[in-house]
Amino acid sequence: MTAPEGGRTLAGILAPVTTPFDAATGDVSLLHATQNARRLLADGLDGLVVNGTTGEAPLLEPDEQRRLVAALRPAVPRDRWLLAGTGAESTRGAIALTRAAAAAGVDAVLVRPPSYYHAAHSADSITAYYRAVADASPVPVLVYNIPKHTHLPVPAEVLAALAAHGNIVGAKDSSGDLKNLAAYRAAVPSWALFVGSGSLLFSGLEAGCVGGIVGVACFAAAMSAELLAVFRAGNLSRVGTLQNRLTALDKEIVARGPAAIKAAMDAVGLYGGPVRDPLAPLAALERERIGHLFAA
Repeated sequence: MTAPEGGRTLAGILAPVTTPFDAATGDVSLLHATQNARRLLADGLDGLVVNGTTGEAPLLEPDEQRRLVAALRPAVPRDRWLLAGTGAESTRGAIALTRAAAAAGVDAVLVRPPSYYHAAHSADSITAYYRAVADASPVPVLVYNIPKHTHLPVPAEVLAALAAHGNIVGAKDSSGDLKNLAAYRAAVPSWALFVGSGSLLFSGLEAGCVGGIVGVACFAAAMSAELLAVFRAGNLSRVGTLQNRLTALDKEIVARGPAAIKAAMDAVGLYGGPVRDPLAPLAALERERIGHLFAA
């Protein structure tokens, strides 16, 4: 996929950034969001994804999501990517979020399937949802598969049915299943396919992914970016070393959700801060344990 301007190809390591909240008021802190963004990009990332799972998107109001995009756009140079999560429970809602994100300046949107009525959905209804969102979207669309939270896996047959749509250009697979990733790659060989698990970054690249949208990049950006660089250079020994380190961080931190990711960010000098109610904060001992991981 190329952007409307500059002919860039969508690829690389992107961080699905957290949403920083003011510790006193609980409001979204746009200052901390932009400071974190500049630091992560300076560490070599190819772009950022705002309003995703790691960003606690289901707990944000639509206007908060729009303001986050608008605040981050000036902090993300045009040679880097700014994507936004815009999935919703209704097709109408997803279209509204998508149009708002596009107006605020995103390069593309990442759209999860509706999930509350997951048992009532079929491949046909999910295909129709994505087709309608893409038809209405002013920017390119990526399909987002994250069955851990949606309880609705997006089957490869849906991607195949959408393959000819000119405004659907990629997918992020956070299933953690390499067989599913391979099925996606086979179904849409021309799409920009991203692996969504830091533990599978190396394997995903070997399977033909163009990059990763991985939670570990929120606090280990330089290491994540280096892995892709040395993979492209063919230094597979170094890739293996980096993957082992990222896998440990992914399993110890990212698997525990936004509270742990934010604690890791605090530990490396970024702003993590609190999660939004009703998510529970990380226990003090857990925060201390994460701090020791980085001290070691």
